[in-house]
Amino acid sequence: MAVVELLERGRESFARREWASAYAHLAAVAQDAPIGAEDLYRLATSALLVGHDEEGCDLLARAYPVFLDDDDTLGAVRCAFMAGMVLNNRGQHAQSAGWVARVRRLVEEGRVGEVERAYLLVPPALAAVRAGDGATALEGFSAALAVAERHREADLVALAKLGVGTSRVVAGEVEEGFAVLDEVMVDVTSGAVSGLPAGIVYCAVIDTCHAIFDLGRAREWTDALTRWCQSQPDLVPFRGECLVHRSELLVYRGDWAAALTEADRAVERLAQPPGQPVLGMALYQRAQILRLRGDLAEAEAAYREAAAYGHAQPGMALLRLAQGRPDQAAASIRRACAEIRDEVARCRLLPAYVEVMLAVGDVTAARAGAEELTTAARTHGAQLLAAVAAHARGAVRLAEGDATGALAALREACAAWQELDAPYEAARTRVLLARACRLLGDADGAQLERGAAAATFAELGALPELAALESPEGAAGPARSPGRAAAPGGLTAREVEVLRLVATGRTNRAIAADLVLSEKTVARHLSNIFTKLDLASRAAATAYAYEHHLV
Repeated sequence: MAVVELLERGRESFARREWASAYAHLAAVAQDAPIGAEDLYRLATSALLVGHDEEGCDLLARAYPVFLDDDDTLGAVRCAFMAGMVLNNRGQHAQSAGWVARVRRLVEEGRVGEVERAYLLVPPALAAVRAGDGATALEGFSAALAVAERHREADLVALAKLGVGTSRVVAGEVEEGFAVLDEVMVDVTSGAVSGLPAGIVYCAVIDTCHAIFDLGRAREWTDALTRWCQSQPDLVPFRGECLVHRSELLVYRGDWAAALTEADRAVERLAQPPGQPVLGMALYQRAQILRLRGDLAEAEAAYREAAAYGHAQPGMALLRLAQGRPDQAAASIRRACAEIRDEVARCRLLPAYVEVMLAVGDVTAARAGAEELTTAARTHGAQLLAAVAAHARGAVRLAEGDATGALAALREACAAWQELDAPYEAARTRVLLARACRLLGDADGAQLERGAAAATFAELGALPELAALESPEGAAGPARSPGRAAAPGGLTAREVEVLRLVATGRTNRAIAADLVLSEKTVARHLSNIFTKLDLASRAAATAYAYEHHLV
C-alpha cells in the first residue's frame, strides 16, 4: 500500500476513534517515510490509547521538536503536557517534571502565547490539590479555565473544569464542586473531549466520588464511561486507581466474576513499570474478592503481596476472622485503627473494627466504633456511609440484647443497601434482622429474612456466609437434623439431598461428586425440584430450603 494511502487511512481511522487501525497505518508510514508533527501526535495518541505507553511517550518526544521547527508552539506544548500527564500517572515523576521544565524554558524565551501559559498553570494546581490546598488549586485552575474557554481549547477546558470541581470538593464545597464535575463528565461522554484527557477526567472524578463515599454518582458515571469505551473497542481502559474503583463498584453491584476480572487486569497493567504504589490497591482489591468467595488461601497470598505496598487492612483482619482466628483479627484491626487519624481513612476501617470487636466480645469498643461511624455519616451526608453506620449500630444493639433498637437500625441499613443496589451488604444486614426477629419471638419474620439472605449469598457465590448461616448462631429458628428434615412439596429423599446441596452453593458437578451421581441425573433431580415446588432458579431453591429448615 502506498505511503499516501496508508497515511490517509490512518487519519480517517483516528477521526473515527478506531485506535488500533490508526496506530497500525500511521506506524507503517513512520517506519518508511518522514511524518509530520500532527501525524506524529496522532500516532502517539493512538499508541497510548491501545496500551503502548512507552512508545507513545517516545513518539510525543519525537513530535515535540517537529512542532517547534514548524513554529507551532501550542502543538509542542500539547505534546509536553500530555507526556507529562501520562508519565505522572505511571509514577515516573522526575520525567514528568522534565517535560514541565521544557515548557517553562519556552516561556522564559518568550516563544509561547496565552494558551500555552495556561497549560503551565495545571501542574502546580494539581500539586496543590494533592496537598489539600483547595484555595491555591482553585485559583490556578480557574485562571487556566478562563483562558481555555476564551480560546476554545476543549481539552484544556475539560482538565481545568476537572481541577475547579475537585478543588471545591477538597475545600468542603461538595455540592458546588460536583456541579462542575458533572458538567465536565457530560462533555467527556458526549465526545467533546479527546481520548487521553477523557480518561484522565474519568479516573479523577471516580476517585473523588470514592473519597467522599458517593457510590451512586460513581456508579452512574462509570456506566456512562463504560458505554463510551465500548464505542471504541480498541481502547485500552485507563490505568491507575480508576481501574480498582471500577472493580469495587462491580463488587457492590454483586457481579463478583467481572469484578475479579477487572482487578486481575488492574494488577497486570499496573505491574509495569515496577514499584507503582497503586499496584498495592489492585492486589488488595483482588484479595477482597477472593475472601468474599471463600478462596481464603489465595486471598491471604494476595493480601501479603498488597501489604508490601502498604495495603493490608481491614481485609487481613476480616480474613483472620473467616479463618477462625478472632484474637489475631482483633489485634491487627486495633493496631490499624490506632495508627490512623484521618477521618475518611478511619471510616474505611471502622466497619471491620466493629465486626471484629463484636466477634471477640468487646461490645464497648464496638459501640465506640459504631458511634464514630454515625458521626461521620452525619458530617458527610453520604448514603453509603449512612448505611454502613446503621448496620454497625444495629449489630451493636443486637449484641447488647436490644432487639427492638437493633431492628430499627437494621431496617434503615437494609433499605439504604437496597436503594444503593448492594445485594451482599443487604443480605448481611438481613442475617442480623433474622436474629433480631428471633429474639422478639417472630419466627416467621426470622425465617423470611434468613431465607432471603441465603438466596442472595447463593447467587453471589458467598460460600463463607452460607456456611455461617448453617451454624447454630446463624440459624433463624430451632436447629434440625438435615437428615430428619421434612420433605414438603412431594420431594423424594434424594431430591431433598440435592436441594440441600444446591442451598450451599454447589454446582451440579460438585453435587454429582458428593452424591456419586452423574451430572445428568443431578440435572434431572433439579428439574423435578423446580417443577414440584414451582421455582424458577437456584437462588429461589436456596431460599426455599432455608425457609423450610431443610439445611
